[in-house]
Amino acid sequence: MRKLLTGLILILVLAGSAGWIFQKQIGERLFARAVEQAFARDLIGNLPDGLHVVLCGSGSPLSDPSRAGPCTAVIAGERIFIVDIGGGAVRNLGQMGLPMANVEALLLTHFHSDHIDGMGELLLQRWAGGGHDSPLPVYGAEGVEAIVDGLNGAYAADVQYRIAHHGAATMPPSGAGGIAQPFALPEGQEQAVVYNREGLKITAFRVNHEPVEPAFGYRFDYKGRSVVLSGDTAKDPRIAGICTGCDLLVHEVLNAEMVGKMQAAAKQAGNARVAKIMADIPSYHATPVEVAEIAGEAETRMLVLSHIVPAVPLTYLESYYLKGTAEAFDGEIVLGRDGMLFSLPANKNSIDQDQLL
Repeated sequence: MRKLLTGLILILVLAGSAGWIFQKQIGERLFARAVEQAFARDLIGNLPDGLHVVLCGSGSPLSDPSRAGPCTAVIAGERIFIVDIGGGAVRNLGQMGLPMANVEALLLTHFHSDHIDGMGELLLQRWAGGGHDSPLPVYGAEGVEAIVDGLNGAYAADVQYRIAHHGAATMPPSGAGGIAQPFALPEGQEQAVVYNREGLKITAFRVNHEPVEPAFGYRFDYKGRSVVLSGDTAKDPRIAGICTGCDLLVHEVLNAEMVGKMQAAAKQAGNARVAKIMADIPSYHATPVEVAEIAGEAETRMLVLSHIVPAVPLTYLESYYLKGTAEAFDGEIVLGRDGMLFSLPANKNSIDQDQLL
């Protein structure tokens, strides 16, 4: 027995020594393989025709190490549309294998900083990765022009550096940055079609995020499938109306009970400023039960919660976060995480799920 143990120890020592000796060669091969797989990855090419929703950021302004800022990618055929672009979301998109070259437009729900602070990176990556000769269209309420112009100005020097370094053939000057596509709803109307091409219709609709005005959600319709994204909003019956019979509802959410505990803790610690903020924010967001009620009224087939407030870093906390939702909505409820993929194949009824991160 002692000889057997001695032999095993010797084998382990030799194996460890061999690994150390050949560490450089092993590392080189591992890196080469990883690079080949990364460049060969074709997420869109492996998806069936239809609508696909990817959570590229399911977080909020509150710190959450597991979630990037608000961002949802909607794929229709081979076209990618990004709805809001929070910090860290672009890197998630890269890790998931979504090609920035295929991004056709960015749609903003409103102009809170956490919904636009990844925008400069998206504009740059789309230009660098795709060699486009026209800027990225950025749809939003009136006022989006100032945001796009400001970012274009902030990145102007960087754009010139990259053209000088890589050449205009690789980095076409005319394709840098974004171009604003402002829209306003007709007087007396709560919704309007803002994009209608090649079988895809995108409808913007007003939501209640006061004092942010206006604020919008978006509905996507493509080949018999439909997805509704709420944007940031308090409970709003208009969402149930526009989502009636939709396949998938992606809705923002705030657990008021948990935020209330944060408010109390901040007050006890003597941090009146944070306590005041925690007291204010529930007024323009919807609770899990309220969102579940909307999903029930709309008779949507699946409810996905995103823009999670506050952070839910542990799976153990999820049942507490979702307390009471099952009584309000008898369909499937998913607490969103970065990297989730929901596939809605064209002219079918199925909703398939995957995890890309």
